[in-house]
Amino acid sequence: MTKPAPANDNPRPCPICGRPSMERHRPFCSPRCADVDLSRWLGGHYAIPAAESEIPGDDGFAPGDSEDGR
Repeated sequence: MTKPAPANDNPRPCPICGRPSMERHRPFCSPRCADVDLSRWLGGHYAIPAAESEIPGDDGFAPGDSEDGR
């Protein structure tokens, strides 16, 4: 009795091109798509934008901190 081949247990497609992901390169379908994703990370494309504080007097320091580091 032969064992059936395991199904692709990752139902999500490759986040770069949309093709089915391959177990060896998961979650991507190929080394090319993995490299594209790495390039996007290194290029800052996935950065989360920061919002300026709208609280008056909020300079980003915790109570007791001073701006000169002492």
